Amino acid sequence: MIKNIIPCFIIVLLALGCSKKVPLYTISRVTKTDTATKLTVNITGRLKWAELLGITSKIKADSAQLPNLQLYFMLPGHNDKSTGTNNFYAIARYPKTSQVTMQDTTKDADGNTVRLSILGLSAEKAKHLLSLNPDDLNGKNIIGRFIDDNNHTLIVPFTDIADGKKETYIIELDTLGNVVSRTIPLVDKRDGVEKLHVTQRGDYITIKDSVLTQYSVDDLGLPYNSIKAGI
Repeated sequence: MIKNIIPCFIIVLLALGCSKKVPLYTISRVTKTDTATKLTVNITGRLKWAELLGITSKIKADSAQLPNLQLYFMLPGHNDKSTGTNNFYAIARYPKTSQVTMQDTTKDADGNTVRLSILGLSAEKAKHLLSLNPDDLNGKNIIGRFIDDNNHTLIVPFTDIADGKKETYIIELDTLGNVVSRTIPLVDKRDGVEKLHVTQRGDYITIKDSVLTQYSVDDLGLPYNSIKAGI
């Protein structure tokens, strides 16, 4: 009797040890259309592909009745009301059976075909970008360091106390540390909101509570992207 119990106990322990822990996540928005169900999934950081697949599998298993499931992964501090797809770190889509092709080789934990793409920078590349400190920033008052996952660049607004003008400046760095743009935005403080106009046509950004929010003049005041500093 004892001989039979011990092997079974070992098998149970092995099974528990092999189970993969799914990273923490929350779902902040569910949007249903005639063709798909879209979920905004808030994640705790720049997760790896396998970790995102684990979350995707879990949500799919819990939402098996939802047709054409699409998951939009969002980093902390980002605004799920932004209009642009570049507001997301990664996207997972479950295609219809009739749409599956030979290129669809990714399966979730239950064998369902899924298309998972990471749009943003990895944690390692993001850490490298955030550590960049070009000569332009020496002695400057840095407002924040914001990673633009759409362009794979670092946006750094700052003020120069030494120039006495109290102006805000913005530089943008690529992954090699090169300055790809320098901007002196036109500041508009009407209606109690400080808007930093960064293009001649009127596109602007706002910075509040360590979140940089980007607006296009075409979107009637709706943001198309938001970025939390230091992530």
